Amino acid sequence: MGMTIIEKIFARASHQAKVAAGDMVVVDVDVSVMLDSSFHANHRRRILKVHDPEKIVVVYDHMVPAPDRMSAEGHVYGRAFAKQFGIRRFHDVGPDQGISHAVVADRAYALPGSVLVCGDSHTCASGAFNCAARGVGQPDLLGAITTGKTWFKVGDTVRYDLVGQLRPGVSAKDVFLYLAGTYGHHTNQNIEFGGPGLAHLGINARRTIATMGAELSAEFATFEADQTLLDYVRARNSTPFEAQNPDPDARYVDRRTVDLDAMEPLVALPDTVIRNSVPVGDVEQETIQQAFIGSCANGTLDDLAEAARVVKGRKVAPGVRFLVTPGTQQVFQQALVAGYVQTLMEAGAVVTPATCGACFGGHMGVLGAGETCITASTRNFKGRMGDPTARIFMASPATVAASAIAGHIVNSAKIG
Repeated sequence: MGMTIIEKIFARASHQAKVAAGDMVVVDVDVSVMLDSSFHANHRRRILKVHDPEKIVVVYDHMVPAPDRMSAEGHVYGRAFAKQFGIRRFHDVGPDQGISHAVVADRAYALPGSVLVCGDSHTCASGAFNCAARGVGQPDLLGAITTGKTWFKVGDTVRYDLVGQLRPGVSAKDVFLYLAGTYGHHTNQNIEFGGPGLAHLGINARRTIATMGAELSAEFATFEADQTLLDYVRARNSTPFEAQNPDPDARYVDRRTVDLDAMEPLVALPDTVIRNSVPVGDVEQETIQQAFIGSCANGTLDDLAEAARVVKGRKVAPGVRFLVTPGTQQVFQQALVAGYVQTLMEAGAVVTPATCGACFGGHMGVLGAGETCITASTRNFKGRMGDPTARIFMASPATVAASAIAGHIVNSAKIG
């Protein structure tokens, strides 16, 4: 019996000929990503050594720019750490900042066939790059930083064969909402994506789907390595790598076909995404006070382009705050050059610096009591973006942008 993508990556990283579901593996870690939260007074530990500074990336993303004294103090501590150990890939507040998973994508730090860990649950975003990427707890992250290794129990794999092509107005976020609504959680399982439909999904679309694997409770969410991916990585990172695709006789606990042609705009109702998706038409006329586009899932240049397309020549409805957060400052700059930022701001949007802020209810868009928000971000949990009495609907950037214009949830096709 052959191996899946994740099994082949773990076999390489653990120096074994074969790995199967149920095995415990100790693997070499190729990249460890630390965040500003790693240096927060409540989380940090004194680190006396690092295994290899060239395998560490530090990205300030959650509390940036620093909104309070404690965050600022953590930033100072992290800068000293990066200087002490010679961390070359350090993304401080400035032109190189961004949401960690988006920075990793922009710079191709997550190489195909490699292992990447980070202290954030949406680390699975790098699975779009044929990488075994996972969020781990602080003790395991510190272990990887200081020893260069970590461990995993290999889970069963569910395979999704993508066929067809998304129609205009339907996006990768709708694909995720379909998977969550139809198949529910994937606890203790890996997800593998491939099939002929992959050729019609750009890198940013794959990133959205991989990122949202965390909301399916998947252990890993990995994509096959096709020529599109290989070209993208080689254009950004000259480090050699060994991509891993599944064996023809790989064992899957289930194999499912997803017809991209059949996808439609969906919305997740408040408080959970699991088996909670409905067509946009089912919740039209839900009045909103805030609309948000951003996060590691939907802060790409493609997402900002789609939002600008929807709002061009229109105005945000009175009483609605339309917030847009690019995933990185690099994306922000590209959106400026392309004219997307001007279009969004002319419509009445507020475009913020790259940060996790509004997504996790930290700053730059916290919800108040009783408010309703429609978001193209990562989570719609109760209290996620602010007050626990606020309601959070999740949808694609196109749906969010259209809703900001209408003042209520609406399918973007109805204002197009």
